[in-house]
Amino acid sequence: MPKKEIVDKILASYEAHGGINHLDGTNLPSKEAIAAIAQDLLRILFPGFHDRVPVARDQVSFYASQLVTSVRERLKTEVLKSFSPLPREHSDASSLARDAEELVDEFLHCIPRVRELLQKDVQAAFDGDPAALSPEEIILAYPGLEAIAVQRLAHHLFKQKAPLIPRIMTEWAHARTGIDIHPGAEIGTHFFIDHGTGVVIGETSTIGNHVKIYQGVTLGAKSTKEGQKLKGSKRHPTVEDRVTIYANATILGGDTVIGKNSTIAGGVFLVHSVPADSVVTLEERQIKVLKKKDAKATGPDFQI
Repeated sequence: MPKKEIVDKILASYEAHGGINHLDGTNLPSKEAIAAIAQDLLRILFPGFHDRVPVARDQVSFYASQLVTSVRERLKTEVLKSFSPLPREHSDASSLARDAEELVDEFLHCIPRVRELLQKDVQAAFDGDPAALSPEEIILAYPGLEAIAVQRLAHHLFKQKAPLIPRIMTEWAHARTGIDIHPGAEIGTHFFIDHGTGVVIGETSTIGNHVKIYQGVTLGAKSTKEGQKLKGSKRHPTVEDRVTIYANATILGGDTVIGKNSTIAGGVFLVHSVPADSVVTLEERQIKVLKKKDAKATGPDFQI
């Protein structure tokens, strides 16, 4: 088939299927640029861990200043592009630029707080994994920690109602780690995802402090058949403090609450709440909920 005929067919599809074109519009945020910004944000969060050469203490002030300046300018550009396709209260260019600058500066002010949370996440991972040799290994090699770090940053942009960029950031982390955490999810301190592959945490999930989950865990919605009508509703579970969820458990629904100090066994499928101090197991394809004292007496095949 001649090249002209191929091109003509493609152009005809642009006319026939216009809903997936973005022509004659303003430029959208660049996924490549946001990926590079996310990588530099990891360098700011963990100085010396994501760099090719060592970062000396007497150079860290210059190092941080250069990185923050670069990220600030590049992120402002992408935020401004994310504003442009959407209606905003102020539509003139100078107002949009000012809004973008204010949003980015407010976001950058969150970094010390994010570092404080991540230090606790690293400690939780080290305390919770006997295979961990050091906190340094967790920062360098554990996909769960990287996914959490990016999500904690993206969550601030999400709360600031920055369009598009928070989701691009967490999907960049998803592609790198196999862990899909929506930027809207609320996550407490000392969060540890062990192994991590296939973990999904939905937009309206709420996770308390000292929670540990394993690979393949889903915190999802019961149904999305009504699609956009569900926007803004609480669709995903609440997991209270000091809960452990083992591999491939699925917990669904905005009304579902996993009470504090509970343990959810691998492979469990839950669409209802369980009280605090429960052990939820799967026996002969039936869900069994026990109090921890009773579970210890029956000897479940996982550590409580």
